Amino acid sequence: MTASALCVKGWTDMRPDSRENLIQNLRDAGCCEKMICDFMGYFDEEDIDRQIALLELHRDDLLNNVHSEERKISCLDYLLYQIRKTSA
Repeated sequence: MTASALCVKGWTDMRPDSRENLIQNLRDAGCCEKMICDFMGYFDEEDIDRQIALLELHRDDLLNNVHSEERKISCLDYLLYQIRKTSA
């Protein structure tokens, strides 16, 4: 049984499909199974502060990855510019 399946098992306050939608949204956002299980535990405990903190940490990680990839693209753009400039 996956971590998310374990998290879903005890849910009672929300329609099951809504809980599944929440879990799917977390997966789509790139959250790992442990993060999903942690989030759902906080969700079940109605610990909004910890839910927010966990999501903000993941968002920060994703944004750092985006910035890193942007720097790589800028390096390639500069290299392309230099190559085209010298061949013209």
